[in-house]
Amino acid sequence: MEKQKMEYVAKQIVDAGYRVHKELGPGLLESVYLYCFMEELKLSGIRTEQEVVLPLFYRGNKLNKEFRFDVLVEQEIIVEIKAVEILLPVHRAQLISYLKLSNKKMGFLINFKVPALKDGIHRFVNNY
Repeated sequence: MEKQKMEYVAKQIVDAGYRVHKELGPGLLESVYLYCFMEELKLSGIRTEQEVVLPLFYRGNKLNKEFRFDVLVEQEIIVEIKAVEILLPVHRAQLISYLKLSNKKMGFLINFKVPALKDGIHRFVNNY
């Protein structure tokens, strides 16, 4: 995906997060935010996949283990949705690992359990 389109899609992701947070507030379960976030992106005409499976390869061998990340947007951007009091380093590490293992260029970690969503959106890049 070209840089200009990736930035456009990234803006749509952030806007969808803000719309969901404005509508629902900070006190619900992660699954509710994920469902509504997916609906917002769908209404924006953005292609998404939910609960995307990422196989585990180790030293060139595919192992009988897989990872699942929350959302893949336009086949390029990974989004992990959280609803936690405090984002821990492990949450960031999880997204960074998904980016590396899938060779995707960009990811977002969105925590909806914050009073102001600007404090809950974190953007990550992988060789971008």
